[in-house]
Amino acid sequence: MPLKSELDIDVGPKTASQVPACCSARYNLALLACFGFFLLYALRVNLSVALVDMVEPNTSLAKNTTSNVCPEHSSAINAPRNTTGQKYSWDADTQGWILGSFFYGYIITQIPGGYLASKIGGKLLLGFGIFGTSVFTLLTPLAANLGVGYLIAVRALEGLGEGVTFPAMHSMWSSWAPPLERSKLLSISYAGAQLGTVVSLPLSGLICYYMNWVYVFYIFGALGVLWWFFWMFLVSDTPETHRSISHAEREYILSSLKDQLSTQKSVPWRPMLESLPLWAIVVAHFSYNWTFYTLLTLLPTYMKEILRFDAQENGFLSALPYFGCWLCIILSGQIADYLREKQNFSTVCVRKCFTLIGMIGPAVFLVAGGFIGCNYALAVAFVTISTTLGGFCTSGYSINHLDIAPSYAGILLGITNSFATIPGMVGPVIAKNLTHNNTVGEWQIVFYIAASINLFGAIFFALFASGEVQDWAVSGYHLHRN
Repeated sequence: MPLKSELDIDVGPKTASQVPACCSARYNLALLACFGFFLLYALRVNLSVALVDMVEPNTSLAKNTTSNVCPEHSSAINAPRNTTGQKYSWDADTQGWILGSFFYGYIITQIPGGYLASKIGGKLLLGFGIFGTSVFTLLTPLAANLGVGYLIAVRALEGLGEGVTFPAMHSMWSSWAPPLERSKLLSISYAGAQLGTVVSLPLSGLICYYMNWVYVFYIFGALGVLWWFFWMFLVSDTPETHRSISHAEREYILSSLKDQLSTQKSVPWRPMLESLPLWAIVVAHFSYNWTFYTLLTLLPTYMKEILRFDAQENGFLSALPYFGCWLCIILSGQIADYLREKQNFSTVCVRKCFTLIGMIGPAVFLVAGGFIGCNYALAVAFVTISTTLGGFCTSGYSINHLDIAPSYAGILLGITNSFATIPGMVGPVIAKNLTHNNTVGEWQIVFYIAASINLFGAIFFALFASGEVQDWAVSGYHLHRN
């Protein structure tokens, strides 16, 4: 640590108002992480749009007599469509396995990622996780040409790389995020995931329409590699090791976290796994992701097969829900910390209220979305509102790991995200099996299932969640109300 100059000497711990957010190291980290998760989700969801263009039309709608219940939606675009992309004869079940294969790799590295991040730091883990995903994305067109087995394997390897990213980021924030700024900082960084979805869905549609679906993977893969260079050069694991952080900001962060972190070397696995507040997060995370992943992977297909938009329009309309969610995440993060810091709301009250809004609201509008028939405007509006309200969960259960055990936040996220990955593995497969004929009735069943699971998760979290640092998470017992 550099020697203090006379100007660095202060008379006590700094507060947030004395350490400006603008150009600070912690907010610079949040913005760079935002770009990282932007690319992470762009790399994850581009296949959902590209797959529509990769499959021969008569394969996905074999023997279909009911999906034409809605009229063809006229397109305002008269430009000639590129048709040079290779087509594959993959049936609906095969497409379900392709879309779900990512999560078979993703689930494996969740807990190991959280554990490794607590030992070696999150910078390298997150950086190489996104770098590896980018490289395998660049190899996706080659894998598709070699055969469906190779494509499934490459997608699973992408999942391995992405699996470490969220636990690694949570681990970094345990050292970087002052308690009363957690909602703001984490909402900024993780909102990049929604922004990546917002941009990549329509952009992938445009690339497929005017160019060739292979460029969807080449462009986003190359951007991921470029981001990796900036991340490795500009980021540090902790405030102590950051090269350009001000003394005031370093002291502010360290002093705000001094009573919340554990110095014990071993991980308290047993009390951790017996903790009911942890299982409240597990259930909420699993439930929310069932709806999120079902829509993320299948919304482009629903737009095409039921509402009958073409691929270019498909991308823009599929992105609208995630644009709303991105706005909601940013705003709710500001509101959550305002309620805690200025209005003296307890942490557990804020987390429970935001989770209830972010899970019950989407369930209601998701079910409603299945009953408006071919009303395109209402369908898009209801799905958009449903996904937008889900953004409240980022300041609810999603960052609750840092409230109950800051020192082990990466490991806790690895545990909860392992369970929350299961919906990504089985959700698309179940949905594809339930929608063989692509009827509105079949899709209503998919929406019913997602809404019911969401409702259960919200109630469970409201009953058993906590906002206090757990006794097993600190060196000695300290009770903190953040």
